Amino acid sequence: MKKKLHSFLYSALALALLLGSAWGVHTLRKGKSHGLFIVGKAPAFCLTDQHNQPFCNTDFKGKIWVVDFFFTSCPTICPVMTANMVAVQDAFADNSIGIASFSIDPETDTPEVLQAYAQKKGVRSPHWHLLTGAEDQIYDIANKGFNSYAKAGDTPENFEHSGRFVLVDAQGNIVCRKENSKPIFFYDGMTPEGIAMLIEDIHRLKNNDQ
Repeated sequence: MKKKLHSFLYSALALALLLGSAWGVHTLRKGKSHGLFIVGKAPAFCLTDQHNQPFCNTDFKGKIWVVDFFFTSCPTICPVMTANMVAVQDAFADNSIGIASFSIDPETDTPEVLQAYAQKKGVRSPHWHLLTGAEDQIYDIANKGFNSYAKAGDTPENFEHSGRFVLVDAQGNIVCRKENSKPIFFYDGMTPEGIAMLIEDIHRLKNNDQ
């Protein structure tokens, strides 16, 4: 009886180790197969979107998403960035990705203002959220959470922010590709080349998740 019990326990342990090993290899391969560099975790946040609804980072759980920082009265780079983000939106007509656009002028950019801007600029995806909220929280998200430069100003001409887009995978990691063995960290939201690179890497993540 003892021999049978030992034999059964040994077989069960061996099977568990085999299955665990197989699962671990599968997970490792899945995590590495996209070839993107993991920068770190995306920051947590809870803000208000253009529909005057609360929206948190956890609402993107299991979804690939893209981040930028803008404001509706921006006279310089924002119109180009938004047009390029529309191109990213349109590249995924199945609405399979999320987009978070954080206003760095939340006092002006109320949900109503953001909604009008969204309609004017061609925001169609239900997963593209234009976000507003407490100014200090948004600047912490920009400068500390995503390391994407943003600075408040007294007039639209004096606000400062980068034209970079950030890519987040379905596990909530900030990711990017490497060039010359070095991570690029961000995608250029101002150029066709940067947008093409971003769309290509989103496809890479989507294929890896399947």
